[in-house]
Amino acid sequence: MKQNDFQALYTLMFAEYPDIVTVRDLQTMLGISRHAAYDLLNDHSIRGIKLGNAYKIPKINVIRYVLENGVLETAHA
Repeated sequence: MKQNDFQALYTLMFAEYPDIVTVRDLQTMLGISRHAAYDLLNDHSIRGIKLGNAYKIPKINVIRYVLENGVLETAHA
């Protein structure tokens, strides 16, 4: 995927979310359970930074996961 294409998708996908999202945001974005969200983070399918007890997840990593895994976002379709 070209850089320009990726930049365009970044402005369109999950536009209502901030650049850094929480686990709760990740759950909503992907329509998954809390347990499934932590599984994705713990197996590094989606990269995030753990600060104290909380994960901070760059939205770009969520978009990359969706594109690479063919996940269709149904919660906002």
